[in-house]
Amino acid sequence: QVQLVESGGGLVQPGGSLTLSCAASGSLFSINAMGWYRQTPGKQRELVAAITLGGSTYYADSVKERFTISSDNAKNTVYLQINSLKPEDTAVYFCTAAKVLSAIYYRAFYWGQGTQVTVSA
Repeated sequence: QVQLVESGGGLVQPGGSLTLSCAASGSLFSINAMGWYRQTPGKQRELVAAITLGGSTYYADSVKERFTISSDNAKNTVYLQINSLKPEDTAVYFCTAAKVLSAIYYRAFYWGQGTQVTVSA
């Protein structure tokens, strides 16, 4: 089992920035990638970004210009920096982990509890 703990969510004004963090622990040998999904009420969860241990990344087209995923492998931590926040970025953001062949084939296996990001004036 892999445990994932997110932090960094909150209320942000439109145009602002936010960085989400996620610390992984447990059976880390069973994963080689981490990613972030988001979900808004009534919609399916959407994969927004993923990163492998080797540093290759995937971004959803809708966030490519504003989201940056990074990791600190020594700390088993992944980050999601979100710039130029828009009201439509309001969602619960979930940290996830998996073992994948490549970032572009990322599908979550382990899930965190989620952190709320609200973009509002």
